[in-house]
Amino acid sequence: MDLSVELAVLLAATVVLASVLISPLATRLGAPILLLFLGVGMLVGQDGPGGFAFDDFELVYDIGSIALAVILFAGGLGTRLTDIRVCWGPALLLATLGVAITAGVVGLAVWAAGMALAVALLLGAVIGSTDAAATFLLLQGRGIRLRGRVMETIVVESGLNDPMAIFLTLTLVTIVDAGGGTDTLSRALVGSFAQQIGIGAAAGLLGGLLLGWIVQRLELARGLYGVLALAAALALFEGTQLAGGSGYLAVYLCGVLTMHRLDGRRRDELDITHGSLAWLSQILMFLLLGILVTPSELAAETLAAAGVAAVLIFVARPVAVGLCLLPFRYTLKERLFIAWVGLRGAVPIFLAIIPVLSPGPVATDFFNIVFLVVIASLVLQGWTIPWLARRLDLEAPPDLAAGTPANADPLRP
Repeated sequence: MDLSVELAVLLAATVVLASVLISPLATRLGAPILLLFLGVGMLVGQDGPGGFAFDDFELVYDIGSIALAVILFAGGLGTRLTDIRVCWGPALLLATLGVAITAGVVGLAVWAAGMALAVALLLGAVIGSTDAAATFLLLQGRGIRLRGRVMETIVVESGLNDPMAIFLTLTLVTIVDAGGGTDTLSRALVGSFAQQIGIGAAAGLLGGLLLGWIVQRLELARGLYGVLALAAALALFEGTQLAGGSGYLAVYLCGVLTMHRLDGRRRDELDITHGSLAWLSQILMFLLLGILVTPSELAAETLAAAGVAAVLIFVARPVAVGLCLLPFRYTLKERLFIAWVGLRGAVPIFLAIIPVLSPGPVATDFFNIVFLVVIASLVLQGWTIPWLARRLDLEAPPDLAAGTPANADPLRP
């Protein structure tokens, strides 16, 4: 084996090991644990003590796309149909219309500040989805359990909103690269929505029914069920992408239906295996994204990022939640909490790579703005979520929380 490969594996394993070992520090500080992984990556990078110069956006995108597919599949496995039935209406609206409203409000605000309309809307789309892992790891680490439909709504919304944000991002990148105006924008959005969501949903539902049937009926050696499910999910992801659909939506729906059809033994094995894979995928994504960023270049974008973050957190997300939950019977306190629980995480940073790699006018300053917005969200919202849950009296009693299935898995998107 080549020495450079051995060294690369040693360094990668050491960084992951160090990240896991110091993860209890985030719980003690009440901080989102994924922020810690991001910080470790920055320390390894070229401006940190590690001094590792790395700017391969394409490699990070390739690794990140597979990691995100694994995370969403694991999230689907952890989302029970009973949770979806409780809040499918509001969660679906938040995951689709809510993301679009968030992107639109942010985009219009940035456009008013002087950015080109299509690029401004692209920025809004990139930061449009929430990060379930960061939210629930924080709540679980601080022992926070929520009343009523609040937890289920956040769970299902977060599992469904990534595909919508990805769809909007890819569509708007195409428009920006082509220099299109509003006419091109409307035609592209309408034309590609049915293809992306339609093919993705159909593939996910069909794949989930088939995979669940196969896993339930095959007698395999212990440990092989997780391998089978992972291989099937990745094949479904890539096949759906090649067919022009949303592979991310497909793997999430596949996970939901697969787990619904399984008995206890097979269910437990997939839970453990894919929970660990989701953890590893998230750690790798945040470490790579932390290494990719150059902290010395962030200062120039701090003011712009602060403005975008303020619009996102205090205007766009509350407006989207308020409008989407208007037809449903949520109390004011529940709407306020759901609006505040809008943590951004690895997905926006990952999506920001796409326009940077494209041949259009978007440069690395776009990526830096998104990175800073995510940091602001994790710090500001992440540290205040437990406090707000108690302040709004949304914590469930211990006996009720212990019996709530939706609270059992902190990694469920």
